[in-house]
Amino acid sequence: MKRRAFINLSVVTAGTGAVIGLNACSTKASDSKDPANILAALQPMTKDIQPITSEERGARIKKAQQLLTENNMKALILDAGTAMVYYTGIRWGRSERTMVAVIPAAGEVFYICPGFEENRLRELIKIGKQVYAWQEDESPYQLIVQSLQAVGITGGALAVEESIRFFIMDGVRKLAPQFSFVSGDPVTIPCRLIKSPAEIALMQKATDITIAAMKIGISSLHEGMSPKEFSDIVTTAQNRFGGSSDFAMVNFAEASAFPHGSTQPQQLKKGDIVLMDCGCRVEGYSSDISRTIVFGAAPTARQQEIWNLEKAAQTAGYKAAQIGTACENVDAAARKVITDAGFGPGYQLPGLPHRTGHGIGMDGHEWGNMVKGNKLRLQAGMCFSIEPNISIVGEFGVRHEDCVYMTESGPKWFSQPAPAIDQPFV
Repeated sequence: MKRRAFINLSVVTAGTGAVIGLNACSTKASDSKDPANILAALQPMTKDIQPITSEERGARIKKAQQLLTENNMKALILDAGTAMVYYTGIRWGRSERTMVAVIPAAGEVFYICPGFEENRLRELIKIGKQVYAWQEDESPYQLIVQSLQAVGITGGALAVEESIRFFIMDGVRKLAPQFSFVSGDPVTIPCRLIKSPAEIALMQKATDITIAAMKIGISSLHEGMSPKEFSDIVTTAQNRFGGSSDFAMVNFAEASAFPHGSTQPQQLKKGDIVLMDCGCRVEGYSSDISRTIVFGAAPTARQQEIWNLEKAAQTAGYKAAQIGTACENVDAAARKVITDAGFGPGYQLPGLPHRTGHGIGMDGHEWGNMVKGNKLRLQAGMCFSIEPNISIVGEFGVRHEDCVYMTESGPKWFSQPAPAIDQPFV
């Protein structure tokens, strides 16, 4: 290799001070670097995290109620899922039994749930008090209508968050023609798009854990390795570090040209491009990082050329991400570097086949995409990836992916970009 930075990579295990050396150049795993032994020594990195407080969730609800009023909406209905966690802190598994939270334009949040789950729900409630419970032989949709009427909502526009399941909305609609149903996006997007310092801190912790886990994954690379072996190691590391593993994908050689992987069997060999894409969650907040390296040999001139081009494209996207500029400008700046080098044009292959970045937060992909046509202006608190992938089908692919959060003075990296092809982390 041109440089031997991989040999010097290390991760300090939180709480123990033990240093684990990483060597991505090795073609044979030694006993001292047996992934099982390394993983067994890991300790959580999350002892210092600060979960989102009930006070912050209360402020989110107040903002939602202000937006409901401004948009002439009577209430926002939340299905179990991310939006419910965001506003209430309640994590509830989705099933065919309806459980919803309702944020009225004025007044307290209330809940509708299966009768036999009422006591469990009450244990989880930190915001609001009222629970309306329906029995197995009763209609949850009728109870939703009755609960709305109980707080004085007898007609008008009901907002539904984007992931609500059709059967819930349809069940209420059939019983209550006096209501119209509208998208809750004008409420939920302005709330969730802008992250608070507490949210950014949790995303930073998720990023730190993912970096530490990826370093362990890199140290485990060896000839004949399968993508699943790598994925299992990184996933385990993320969990042992205190995160909740979200994904740990890797593709070798020609398969790296497929941004989301290939179904073809893969075994790692010397000189292969290795494209990793990993992320985890901490208290529900996401990370997302991609790195591209060459395994066990010096990069070819072609591999180095494309790696450098991808680096230049990511840098251009970062520089374009300034307060007040349109999201599409980030994509345009990164894409121009790639198309000026003869790739594309546009989204055509070989080249950059997808948007340059996506919003990120409690969901790995959220609003605020860096894509042509998105005129949304960048604001402080927005978080998104910058990942202008270069795919050359039949050869390989290269992607550098790091996420940023916007400040009044411009973007800040959650993870510092890779300095060199043989140095994936600073």
